[in-house]
Amino acid sequence: MRVPSQPLPPLAETVPAREGRRLYVIDGIRLLAALVVAVHHYAGTDRLDQPGNPVWGRPVSEIMPTVFRLSAYGWIGVEIFFVISGFVICMSCWGRTPRQFFVSRVIRLYPAYWFAIAFTTAVIVALPGVWERLRLRDILLNLTMLQSGSASPHVDGVYWTLWTELRFYLLFLVVVAMGLTYRRVVVFCCVWGTAAMIAPISELRLMILIVNPVAAWFFIAGLVLYLMYRFGQDLLLWGMLTMSWLMAQVEIGRRIESVEHVSGWRGSALIYTVFLLFMVAVALGYTDRIRWRWLVTAGALTYPLYLTHYLAGTTLINRLRDTMDPRLLVAVVIAGFLGLSWLVHRCVERPAARLMKRGLDTSFARLRNATRS
Repeated sequence: MRVPSQPLPPLAETVPAREGRRLYVIDGIRLLAALVVAVHHYAGTDRLDQPGNPVWGRPVSEIMPTVFRLSAYGWIGVEIFFVISGFVICMSCWGRTPRQFFVSRVIRLYPAYWFAIAFTTAVIVALPGVWERLRLRDILLNLTMLQSGSASPHVDGVYWTLWTELRFYLLFLVVVAMGLTYRRVVVFCCVWGTAAMIAPISELRLMILIVNPVAAWFFIAGLVLYLMYRFGQDLLLWGMLTMSWLMAQVEIGRRIESVEHVSGWRGSALIYTVFLLFMVAVALGYTDRIRWRWLVTAGALTYPLYLTHYLAGTTLINRLRDTMDPRLLVAVVIAGFLGLSWLVHRCVERPAARLMKRGLDTSFARLRNATRS
């Protein structure tokens, strides 16, 4: 007698989820990405390699040629941030409600951001001549983090990535509201990726704004990597990751041609590929043994460092450039901002997050009770 065969369950149901583990190595990668971005902004941009630039006064490639050639590739740290963001957001949101997701993002993003606006504005006012101070109404609009939506300037140019992150959060909030599952995240990645391919040729501004094709494939890579980490690998996930890598090469090339101008596509693609392979190793559990406690602190410094380093740091370099070796100056300025970032984390982010969480939880509880009456 022939026994009817049973269909095999999907891999996501057969592999036990790997939950409750802190990935210390992710904290280290985040800080490393922030550091290479900072070095790029101080010694590797096309703007700094122009004669008479306001930071160094002459082309940085003449001042420290080796540092310039290496740091010219540091901009890719931003794309690394996007991949890590996709990974971490998916991990931190699993099992959470939309309210919890909203509260966690507000208390994580805004305290350090508000400090950075006040700090950067104070530095520009105290040390004029390098960067132009914004009008008061533009500074106030920056406090919302929504200035890009109003086509207003940023207090600091690095804030453009926050607008990209916010749009990713709004899209992913749809899946969080439905309840995160393996299948729903896979479908979300497929739908988003398809829209990201169509948006540029559609020439529909609203679609491009929502879909954000410039960064979509980096976030998708992070989401797929987290699914690998939580549920294990399969051919579908490998195919999606490969597609994200291929599409990322297009975006990397476009950024080099339209914005950076100082680095080559091959080198940039190689750096991104090595990073993605390392993240695969993380997703497959090869780095789980790394449990260095100091990496938690390193990760906490990343966001304040990114927010405060650019305009204020280049202004300080302008004032101190004739006082010491330029390579030492870059190292000293970065070390100073690491110290500032630690203070921001301990004295601003932590206490403000506690107060804001308590207030927001109370507000949502009141809202929930009001809807019942």
